[in-house]
Amino acid sequence: MRTAALATTFLCLFAGSAVAQAPAPVANPQLAAAQAGFENLPEPERRAIQADLIWSGHFNGAVSGGYGPLTFRAINAFKAGKGAADGLLSPPERRSLAQAAQAAREAAGFRVLADERTGLRIGIPLAVLPKRDVSPSGSRWQSADGKVTLDTSATPPGETLEAVYEKATAPTPNNPGRKITYKLLRPDFFVVTGETPTGKFYRRLASGPSGLRGFSIGYDKALSGTVDKLVIAIAASFEPFPTGPLLQAPAVASATGPSAATAIAATAAAASATRPSERHASGVAVGERVVATAAAATEGCRSLRAGGRVARLRGAPEAGIALLDIEGGAPLSAPGFRADPVTEGDSLVLVAFGEEQGKRVAVALPGQAVAGTAGMAVLAPLQPGQAGAAAFDRQGRFAGLVTGNPSDKVLIAGIAPQRSYALAGAASVQAAATKAGATAPSPAPAGRSDLSTGAIVEKAAPAVLAIVCGL
Repeated sequence: MRTAALATTFLCLFAGSAVAQAPAPVANPQLAAAQAGFENLPEPERRAIQADLIWSGHFNGAVSGGYGPLTFRAINAFKAGKGAADGLLSPPERRSLAQAAQAAREAAGFRVLADERTGLRIGIPLAVLPKRDVSPSGSRWQSADGKVTLDTSATPPGETLEAVYEKATAPTPNNPGRKITYKLLRPDFFVVTGETPTGKFYRRLASGPSGLRGFSIGYDKALSGTVDKLVIAIAASFEPFPTGPLLQAPAVASATGPSAATAIAATAAAASATRPSERHASGVAVGERVVATAAAATEGCRSLRAGGRVARLRGAPEAGIALLDIEGGAPLSAPGFRADPVTEGDSLVLVAFGEEQGKRVAVALPGQAVAGTAGMAVLAPLQPGQAGAAAFDRQGRFAGLVTGNPSDKVLIAGIAPQRSYALAGAASVQAAATKAGATAPSPAPAGRSDLSTGAIVEKAAPAVLAIVCGL
């Protein structure tokens, strides 16, 4: 039954959104009403709900934004009798789902990565698959005990999808215990799942102008309860031919023989040469020459710059916060700090730096304080390069620093979804500055009324700096 359910999941994921989320039959008034309510939401939010339901373990369909019985049942299963089984989420339920999904992602260490060797993008649960290596046709991630392996692969134009599919589904006399449990061939991709006496495997391959790109996962049957869910999330994240520049790596003809090590080393060196030489983040002034940023923004940096000036770490990062001393230029002006901690539901404005027409520019993003797994967090549409974003309350006071690192780029219909990130409160940042010997700003009193987003940005932006990490 588990095998059949997983096979059905793969059909839902890859046979197209029309199959995965067929329109709900209007014969069920409750489902029809839920569909109407769901479709009133913006498409990015509909997709984000489905993605979060995958991580909460309740949804086995495609992230399409469409509504049907799968989404209806998944939402009701998530609510588990704690609310009306109406197929919709109230705002508190939506926040609870987002928090549960983010906790599951963080526990798995899930990150969507660009595979330099093949050009594809794929989500990798790095906490489960910490070991990374290269293979003749792509990259490999493995668990520490070797019981779970994920391989990516790419072939140049010439080999046909149909030919590889026939090989993948053909009987294997040297492995009589191997059996195919599900197979699907379409003009531009195929999916094959199967079992061996002790393991399970999943393979997907897509065809495009650049050739064939895909991935496969093999794992011990004893791990099915955990890995089956991860396979669904990985498959949902897979982009064989993403937009934007693709990283190319020379093919390795053979993994055996005297030249194999040299070829693999050359491939790894070529991949390293194409990796970015900089990593970006944001920071906030906490003194005339001291800037606070996320500790994740300073990891592995050979050099640092803040606001275009040379910077260096001031002591060791602590509690997710790193302090930087900057050199030269006029003294910085720190914002007024909020004295009381943020509470769940507080509206925040995040000021960070983002990419716009090839330049790093300051941007304002909406945020909401939520309860995280280890303290307060902020629900916000952050993207890579926005760790260390400064959060301000509606009075324009500095309320906290985003220490969570949005390292995987997620855009749904061109819009960044709301996701939860760890937030160090103003008091924590002030304590870190004081401990490091910097004079932290004094708390600012609350104003009489809330400020507009524009007024907050105008007031706070001078204290927010772009951080550049040289790799």
